[in-house]
Amino acid sequence: MVRVMICGDLVWAHQECEELFKGLAEVVRMDSPTRADFFAGLQPGGKYDGVVGIYRHNVSADYIGIFDRELVAKLPASVKWIAHNGAGYDQIDVAACKERGIIVSNTPGAVDDATATTALYLLISALRRFSHAERDLRVGKWKASHVPGAAHDLTNRTLFVLGLGGIGQRLAELAHAFPMRVLYHNRRPAPNAPAWCEYVPAERLDEMLGVADVLSVHVPLKKETEGLVGEAMIRKLKKGAVIVNTARGKVIDEDAMIRALEDGHLGGVGLDVYPNEPEVNPRLLEFPNATLLPHMGTETCDSQKKMEIRALTNLRDFLTKGKGEDIVPEHKQ
Repeated sequence: MVRVMICGDLVWAHQECEELFKGLAEVVRMDSPTRADFFAGLQPGGKYDGVVGIYRHNVSADYIGIFDRELVAKLPASVKWIAHNGAGYDQIDVAACKERGIIVSNTPGAVDDATATTALYLLISALRRFSHAERDLRVGKWKASHVPGAAHDLTNRTLFVLGLGGIGQRLAELAHAFPMRVLYHNRRPAPNAPAWCEYVPAERLDEMLGVADVLSVHVPLKKETEGLVGEAMIRKLKKGAVIVNTARGKVIDEDAMIRALEDGHLGGVGLDVYPNEPEVNPRLLEFPNATLLPHMGTETCDSQKKMEIRALTNLRDFLTKGKGEDIVPEHKQ
């Protein structure tokens, strides 16, 4: 019987895991406390020898580090599939996997609702200054530091979605209910975008950023997207606009964003992600118009169970069909 590895947390789908692989594969749990111990277990005769597929959760990085080129090079030749639990997979060197003939899958769709509602909360809080108001209440200030005119309704304001994938589109649907006008920019029009989602091509990007009240960021972190929301893009936003980020911290130039908060060009930010998590730039903590969360986007039992099952299903489908459904785009290029 072939062997598959559970590398990282499996919290909600233990029964589903047993059912998916019963009679199909031996499930081996990664229990290495260090990277060195993990590498030793990958050697011929080691406790992970012969594994053909890996279920991976980001928490494994706390013990064995990320799946960088060094780690991928140590994987046995038998490994042909890495089923990552999560929509973002920047902790895996996909190029190194491709060179070794290893396919990487992720869990798009499973995270859409939870991450989109996180973005909606950040959007509402940043426009209405709810986070600041709650902080005041908790220290007995009531509304003493509320500034008249600082808070704004969502109705009839303009949301610009940078990256209309599953999460971006779900946020658009939620915001449209207020209603908000919704603009979006992708490299090409999204085929499933509703008619009320207005596509902004690259040649009109600067113009339409200038009418946005909120810029919500939903692009994956890659070399070409690191710092994508930089000084130039931020300054193209209208004065008083809000930036919301539930994607990855490094997609935004944090220094440029902080400068825009300092000089008042940005009216606020709502952030769930940061460049060097779990560290947060202490400067951000000083802004009353910053709503900050500790990467809570998918932290619901409902979404996490869906993510676990989807990742496990990709791994099961690799064993039974030769491939899973959610192959990351780099393998299709």
